[in-house]
Amino acid sequence: MKNEIKNIILDLGADVCGIADLERFHEAPSGFHPADIYKDCRSVIVAGIALPKGVMEVEPRLIYGHFNYQSSVQVDRMMFRAAKEIEKRYGGIAVPIPADSPYEYWDKDRMEGRGLISMKHAAVAAGLGTLGKSSLFLNKQYGTLLTLGAIFTNMELEADPLSDPVCIEGCSLCIRNCPVQALDGTTAVQKKCRLNTYGKTDRGFDTVDCNQCRKVCPRCYGTGK
Repeated sequence: MKNEIKNIILDLGADVCGIADLERFHEAPSGFHPADIYKDCRSVIVAGIALPKGVMEVEPRLIYGHFNYQSSVQVDRMMFRAAKEIEKRYGGIAVPIPADSPYEYWDKDRMEGRGLISMKHAAVAAGLGTLGKSSLFLNKQYGTLLTLGAIFTNMELEADPLSDPVCIEGCSLCIRNCPVQALDGTTAVQKKCRLNTYGKTDRGFDTVDCNQCRKVCPRCYGTGK
């Protein structure tokens, strides 16, 4: 059943899919544990869709910004459809979780937001990769290019093995190339990042003016050297 569920999601367009059990979320902050959202949760299914490498080859303001947003929409649609199919085939409960927004937590002074759960930590728990010095999630094949979504289920599914470290030892390109020094190797200062990254055109279209930490990562291009 575990492999069948993963194949359902891969057939719906996911590039990666993994499964975590609740034991791997023991360090989640209060309010952000899967069981805080769905009390009967026993397993967490995590999947991702990768952006095309081409969006990293151009100035990010419009093209990257547009498709990065659209990738969240696509992941939400995929996980919604997968949840319905899982319930139909196996009779369990499947709760799709938004890839990004909406969420409740917002620290106005620090401009710090938190999703309903940390998708990057969920992806680590599902064996899909590890965190980089940018604090972004890294996958060996797709690097920083994945947009992640999750499904909580009351079915007990075997967890996938955890990943070996993905961040390249000795690499600090993301830290050195951050134009506002928002990275320290473990965390990102969201206020510095947000003020530098997000804007609008004169007509009011949203823009993304910086994606350097994603763009310079060697893993973004599937390299390990």
